Amino acid sequence: MPGLLISIRFHDGRYHGSGEWPPSPARLFQALVAGAARGGNLSQHEVAAFEWLESLDAPLIAAPSAFKGQLFRNFVPNNDLDAMGGDPKRIGEIRASKAVRAYTFDTAQPLLYAWTFEPDADAERHARAISEIADNLYQLGRGVDMAWATGEVVDEADARLRANGGVPWRPNRGGSGTELSCPRPGSLASLTERFKSMRRRFRTIGAGKKTSLLFAQAPKPDFRQVRYNSPSAFLLFEIRNADGFVPQPLECAVTLTEKVRDLAVKRLKASAWRRDDPKREALADKIFIGRDSREADKARRIRIAPLPSIGHAQTERSIRRVLVAVPPDCPIATGDIAWAFSGPAVADPETGEVSDDDAELVPAGDPTMLAHYGIEDAARLWRTVTPAALPERAARRRIDPRRICEEAKGGAERLREHAAAEWAVRQALRHADIDTPVQTIRVQREPFEGKGLRAEAFAKGTRFIKERLWHVEVGFSRPITGPLLIGDGRYLGLGQMAPVRRTDGIFAFAIMDGLTDQAEPLGLTRTLRRAVMARVQENMGPRATLPAFFTGHAADGAPSRSGRHEHLAFAFDAPRKRLLIVAPHILERRGALPSEREHLRTLEETLEDFRELLAGTAGKLALVPSAPDLSDDPLLAPSQTWESLTPYRVTRHARLNDAAAAVEDDLLAECRRAGLPRPQVEIAEIFTKPGAGLFGLAKLRFHCAAAGPMLLGRDRHFGGGLFVTAR
Repeated sequence: MPGLLISIRFHDGRYHGSGEWPPSPARLFQALVAGAARGGNLSQHEVAAFEWLESLDAPLIAAPSAFKGQLFRNFVPNNDLDAMGGDPKRIGEIRASKAVRAYTFDTAQPLLYAWTFEPDADAERHARAISEIADNLYQLGRGVDMAWATGEVVDEADARLRANGGVPWRPNRGGSGTELSCPRPGSLASLTERFKSMRRRFRTIGAGKKTSLLFAQAPKPDFRQVRYNSPSAFLLFEIRNADGFVPQPLECAVTLTEKVRDLAVKRLKASAWRRDDPKREALADKIFIGRDSREADKARRIRIAPLPSIGHAQTERSIRRVLVAVPPDCPIATGDIAWAFSGPAVADPETGEVSDDDAELVPAGDPTMLAHYGIEDAARLWRTVTPAALPERAARRRIDPRRICEEAKGGAERLREHAAAEWAVRQALRHADIDTPVQTIRVQREPFEGKGLRAEAFAKGTRFIKERLWHVEVGFSRPITGPLLIGDGRYLGLGQMAPVRRTDGIFAFAIMDGLTDQAEPLGLTRTLRRAVMARVQENMGPRATLPAFFTGHAADGAPSRSGRHEHLAFAFDAPRKRLLIVAPHILERRGALPSEREHLRTLEETLEDFRELLAGTAGKLALVPSAPDLSDDPLLAPSQTWESLTPYRVTRHARLNDAAAAVEDDLLAECRRAGLPRPQVEIAEIFTKPGAGLFGLAKLRFHCAAAGPMLLGRDRHFGGGLFVTAR
């Protein structure tokens, strides 16, 4: 469908509009009118174009990722000089504080608005007129938000928005999303009336010495409120009979989904809901099954997802619950959908045979399983619980079981298969309307959890051949919420993903640009520490006392000397150009205390918009959140051999005649203190620094693989004594 696409760029990467991001379509509409008007006049064809624009549905928006900047207060007169007797010299007594907090973003990425319309000659003429009007736009927001715009008529506006790479904002008919003002029929007329009223706000009434000035407030413009990015409604059901849960086999996810879906739609069609309007039968097939649905109907379809039990390594991965996600644009009421699913037995829709002693779907009383699937709880790293069905081009070559040796795959062929599957995963994410940038992708046939099943086990009884099924791990650049289903089988229970939380306590940031050759590891990590403390202070309030978890100091300002790791550690991984922030419980290889979990939540909120670090001689660093791959990350993956990446500084200089022996003895004590097994230590280099003590570079060999991160020694909280897996 053709569309009108308006692209806006700001001169500065800041936006001072009051309390909203992205700028609402109504604000853009006003800016376009202001740019087109000459005084109080608009030409006839401009009026016709604006009236056409306000008659369209709310536009799609793609906005750069924006983050709230530093809050500051500006003191200005409050326009109440009459209270001071009209004396201008007393204007300082009526100053009021005005809070200003701009949004910051990357100016290289444009802000896009796309209106779609039915193709006809008049519509295209008006769209081209608006495109020409967009050239006159000079600001968007407050007076300091200077901007310019370009407009064009495109064939596929939605595709252009996806290619932009910004955060998508989609209008919804309902739900509880962010409300943005949008133009509607009559908006242009209300702006015209407001402009006229603003010119005559002050009127003189009376005559002679009895004259007075009368102030009249101008009427507000007429806009409608549209909800953007509303979340789906989630209906959770349990599979039960009179005796309790009736677990279903994990590999039967597809057949279970089809049974539940067909019974629910059959029940809905047989109810008064369908009898009230016979046309609803086709609507039910379209929304529940996808029959005769178009591309635009995908956003309105419900999704049925069997939820295998997860959350603990020993949990049996059987299906005890079913989740039904109802999108905000669904034309069938959520209550009707909930009624249709409540009660149908888990039976064969063809024969009507009921299995497992009349097992039925019952509304769940305990929603805690939703948290295990990332619903209302964002995460960066996700893994499939049921494999994703990828397109045919990502299918593995089938090997005849009778000719395993003759048809065995070589390393090059396996690499090509994995590359094709990784490319298909990116396409699957796009088809699932997941536009968050991806940092890492891993595909395999084996499950990621010990109780899971290989991908091939899910093919039986489905239309998907086993070669198309892959277990997938995806690391995103920023946290996203669930439920997350990808692949061609996402409406049938395949491609169900769950967040991985084993990286809790490790925050990694890739340095994309700005790093200079003068970067010194300890100096850079100290700058990172100061930046984190400043951001936490802003988050907690200017008068709040920062806990020792962030500062490493007691309440009286003295260094924390409890002998335990109680505060954050900061590290610079120079070979991979990234910064790490490590929680104390990770360093000590223990579980996080309740107070530490609370501090970690504060830290995660603080780092959500951390994208820039001014590091002095190290440069102005552009940062992007990174999701480390725990299986092969050089600083985190288990390994038997570790070698120094940054110099190890002894915690105390033992009175030994041999410096190498002193470093070895100190290293063994530090490993014991960190909960590591006793390694074999090989000292590679010894040196001293005036006033700093003894340093060394070493290699550690463990009898069994030990996992990182491995930060040891006196400088461990600033990235000293950082070890990397040996090649």
